[in-house]
Amino acid sequence: MSWEIVIGLETHVELATRSKIFCSCTTEFGGDPNTHCCPVCTGMPGTLPVLNQAVLEYAVRAGLALNCSITKYNKFDRKNYFYPDLPKAYQISQLYLPVCRDGAVPIKTGAGEKTIHIHEIHMEEDAGKLVHDPWIDQTRADYNRCGVPLIEIVTEPDFRSADEVIAYLEKLKSTLQYLGVSDCKMQEGSLRCDVNLSVRPVGSAEFGTRTEMKNLNSFKAIGRAIEYEAKRQIEAIEEGKRIIQETRRWDDNKDASYAMRSKENAQDYRYFPEPDIPPVELTEDYLTETRQGLPEMAEAKVERYQAQFGLPAYDSEMITGQKALADFFEAAVVLGTPAKLVSNWIMGEVMKKLKDCAMEAADMKLTPPTLARLIALVEGGTLNRNTAVKVFDAIFAEDGDVDAYVREHGLEQVSDTGLVQSVVEAVFAANPKSIEDYKAGKEKAFGFLVGQTMRELKGKADPKVVNDTIRTLLQEQ
Repeated sequence: MSWEIVIGLETHVELATRSKIFCSCTTEFGGDPNTHCCPVCTGMPGTLPVLNQAVLEYAVRAGLALNCSITKYNKFDRKNYFYPDLPKAYQISQLYLPVCRDGAVPIKTGAGEKTIHIHEIHMEEDAGKLVHDPWIDQTRADYNRCGVPLIEIVTEPDFRSADEVIAYLEKLKSTLQYLGVSDCKMQEGSLRCDVNLSVRPVGSAEFGTRTEMKNLNSFKAIGRAIEYEAKRQIEAIEEGKRIIQETRRWDDNKDASYAMRSKENAQDYRYFPEPDIPPVELTEDYLTETRQGLPEMAEAKVERYQAQFGLPAYDSEMITGQKALADFFEAAVVLGTPAKLVSNWIMGEVMKKLKDCAMEAADMKLTPPTLARLIALVEGGTLNRNTAVKVFDAIFAEDGDVDAYVREHGLEQVSDTGLVQSVVEAVFAANPKSIEDYKAGKEKAFGFLVGQTMRELKGKADPKVVNDTIRTLLQEQ
């Protein structure tokens, strides 16, 4: 029997506001346990929450960018559950009238284009965090994260593969970063995704029993978790077992998931309207102003880069995939560096370095003026391309001084034709067989002579001068 995977996502996005959703405590990541909280976000008796206006604005911005309809009259609800990381025993969220509904996100995979539909986006507060110390066998609660503002983006069950899920999350992450509503750093919990997955026979209209997977802290982990859970469910069904609706925790080290608890439904949370926060009413003028304030998004930049800078579509799409890379590119071009040269360095050395360092563009210390200066030295003949790459590798981590590094290590390019000619003549004298091979039509011999010359000049020679000199002297042999 052939099986089809059916997936829906619940993505929690930590908003980039300076203070929490209902109090003035900082949202800064880290800090000693229980130092970023107050009576409001820990739910002490007699306290009253006040909605942070920036949270509402960020939620609306996200909804507009994701093609949602905005609920002009929306309100908050209490989601009740008892858990050690939730000190007031309920979470303020939105169930009945969420701020955004019915969105659409176009994605591309190897299988083609597809639209993922968003069921809703709602605002809510985050819970705390339980930290288990295996040395003393104790679990302690850190409430710093309580009250940190979130939007939860809930999709329809439109996904049929891990590739579609990853494409959607990459598109979502890029969109939110362009909007400036979140840094989307998964390693800091700013973007957390729960995967609801079931399987069914191909052609069946009925959904199977779903499970929800949590603790997915990277796109790679999400992909592996989907493959694992689909395989687990299919094998269980084929063995005649019943799938249990439950929440499962993904263990990245063991490359497997295990059951945490039975999966709750909405009625289990005993939702009711939040009595301490009045409904939110949005005017058409507010929505118009917010819509007009949206920044240039990746899709628009792709078209502009092709029209304004003459970049290929592929280059444009790769650079605009991360807002930080697009900002870096534009800043370097503003300094007068040719756009295609900046693009080539970003697509080559910058992206390679980011991948090798497992780093996002927003976290690199390299600045546009530094790369622009390095490119200028290559174009001006001071450095050849290979030497420039070595300089780049050396100064990348700390945004070092290009000129100082070149000067201290004596890397200026040798363009003295007289010096190059004398070295080539010495190479010829030491390798007469290569000259005979070249005359016999063996082009590889030319490359060997170039390599020997560059080695004698310690890689600092102008490749064009070396090539031209060798060809001229070969013709004289």
